[in-house]
Amino acid sequence: MSGHKKIIIGNWKMHFTVKQAAAFATKFISKSVPADVLVGVTPNCLALSEVSGVLSKSAINVVSQNAYYEDEGAFTGEVSMPMLRGLADFVLVGHSERRHILRESNDYTREKCAAAFRSNIVPILCVGETLVERQNYHTNQVLNDQLSVGLADLTTEEVSKMIIAYEPVWAIGTGEYARPEDVEKAVAKIRAEVTSLYGVIAGASVKVLYGGSVTRENARSYLEINGVDGLLVGGASLSVATFWPIVEIAGAVSSVNKQKKKEA
Repeated sequence: MSGHKKIIIGNWKMHFTVKQAAAFATKFISKSVPADVLVGVTPNCLALSEVSGVLSKSAINVVSQNAYYEDEGAFTGEVSMPMLRGLADFVLVGHSERRHILRESNDYTREKCAAAFRSNIVPILCVGETLVERQNYHTNQVLNDQLSVGLADLTTEEVSKMIIAYEPVWAIGTGEYARPEDVEKAVAKIRAEVTSLYGVIAGASVKVLYGGSVTRENARSYLEINGVDGLLVGGASLSVATFWPIVEIAGAVSSVNKQKKKEA
């Protein structure tokens, strides 16, 4: 991953059959991915192989929505990280829907992040507070807990390579938008916590995304936030018409940032 690239991940969640996912993926093949943008899509586990094949010669990365932390064994219904090799480049870990609907704990995310790196897959660790936690001013404590536990089994080198997605639970699929100034504070807190745990280089190197009711209309305001490296897109990723403009906006913002660095 190039240091200056913006990252746009489309989370398809529990949408599309295998045939529908493959057909949808073909629509991206003809798209020109901006040079300074990394694009990823997350088909369900049944469609991973088909979508990976469709996109194998494209510049678009495949992301797994989930995987178990054991490499193999008697774990009915689970998919292991080694099974994702050759199919997915990244894996989501600790998405709020898995934390709050399926009761996955911080310890669970710790195991999954370590398992991902064992299989040379980059984890995208999702963190964020609920509405009640926000109203009670517990955002910083929640982020501290999720990061200190979730990253506990990793090396400094691994943390420097991974991606963290800040997704305030109250803004996911609700139409509620987090204010850019609040996102900036949360992202700064995330980097500060990573720095305190793993040092300055890791704090600066880790990629941080924002996710929560992202649309083509608000994408630029988030991408221009200091410290935000990209976006985790939900509903807007289910249509090329609403997803690709976000990719193009990311390319434009990345180009402007690159030019500013040259002129500095």
